[in-house]
Amino acid sequence: MLHLYDTATREVRELATRTPGEVSIYLCGPTVYGPPHLGHGRATLVYDILRRYLEWCGLRVRLVSNITDIDDKIIDRAEREGRDWTEITERCERVWFTAMEGIDVLRPTDVPHATEFVDRMVVMIGDLIDRGAAYATGDGVYLSVEAVPDYGLLAHQSLDEMLAGGGDREVLGAAEKRHPADFALWKFSKPGEPSWPSPWGEGRPGWHSECVVMSLDILGDGFDLHCGGQDLRFPHHENERAQAVALGREFARHWMHNGFVVDAEGEKMSKSLGNVSNLLDLIEVFDPRAYRMVLLQSHYRSPVSISADGLEAAGRALAGLDAFGRRIVGLEPVEPDAAVLDQFRAAMDDDLDSPTAMALVFDTVRRANTALDSGDESAAGPLVAAVSAMLTAVGLRLVEADDVPEDVLAAVARLDAARADRDFSTADAIRAELQSSGWTVETTRDGTTVRR
Repeated sequence: MLHLYDTATREVRELATRTPGEVSIYLCGPTVYGPPHLGHGRATLVYDILRRYLEWCGLRVRLVSNITDIDDKIIDRAEREGRDWTEITERCERVWFTAMEGIDVLRPTDVPHATEFVDRMVVMIGDLIDRGAAYATGDGVYLSVEAVPDYGLLAHQSLDEMLAGGGDREVLGAAEKRHPADFALWKFSKPGEPSWPSPWGEGRPGWHSECVVMSLDILGDGFDLHCGGQDLRFPHHENERAQAVALGREFARHWMHNGFVVDAEGEKMSKSLGNVSNLLDLIEVFDPRAYRMVLLQSHYRSPVSISADGLEAAGRALAGLDAFGRRIVGLEPVEPDAAVLDQFRAAMDDDLDSPTAMALVFDTVRRANTALDSGDESAAGPLVAAVSAMLTAVGLRLVEADDVPEDVLAAVARLDAARADRDFSTADAIRAELQSSGWTVETTRDGTTVRR
């Protein structure tokens, strides 16, 4: 049975599901005003690994991950660039899913958009006002955090310790707040800004109200697991939870947060090698599976640094797995080694201990290769099947070698020659030409390789 660290209780405990055989998960999705960065990639990959593992274990998973398509950041960018805000959100959403497809993240079961739920947000805010938990000011409607007895549960701080938290507008209404930590549920719109009708005035919902409405509306009260990055723990997740508590509704039963992506140490990455602060650049330059491999070899709650060296090392590990995959083509399928899978499940069930699980994968590959070297296919078969099962459980796909045409190989040689001459514009142009022809281009210190 899977046990996960629960941010609310600060303990590793069983993920007890509301409905036997099913798991309901809400993952805070992107605010679509720019390209996805590595932090976005880590969050989506961690929970993609969790989802795949749960499904591999035979559970039915409903994963809801929203699109925040109305937010101050979106409006600010639209004003700076003189563009319609919907043009920005639609384009950035397409870019988001292109990046998610690139790193092989499964599409969520449901992808609600905040703008589709504004009417229900208005109803919820009205209910909070009726209950005396929210109040209107000169610039919007705020939740009174003093109406929530355990406010600060996820932050593990008392209300007095969070005096400066939660408030997000230094304008008229902020001065009218009853407590410094009170946060906006509804923001009155300025002229020219997108707005929706409400009993309190034209405006738009606050970010924290968007997610609480979408999660409860789709998954229902007492859903199993709420996920997101460590940076969302407070104020966003705390403020979601506070609204549900003030409404007298049961919110998430378990809270899971992944660690930060921290600054990489060592070699500084250039654009030619891959400035991978942007997830799209990582996909362009490195094997996209490398990011998943790096994260699998790190515990999801620990900080992780992403560097060219780390991605290249992950790429070499993947090349070894790919070579193993090519070696086992044609072997008669057999049942996986039960003892190996028991060890794998024990690691993954212990707070998603993927580093231990991946060490087991590589150890099993080594044992299988040893058996194959000795010609003992009967001993190798169950180990091979176990490796295949474990890789499926964490979403790592093996890639077979491609037959690369001579003209493509010649282009690769020109690309590497341009890089050696520090002619990065020519190298980038050759890379773009190869990619437009359907090739994935991976550049490391050892040179460039391509695959279909």
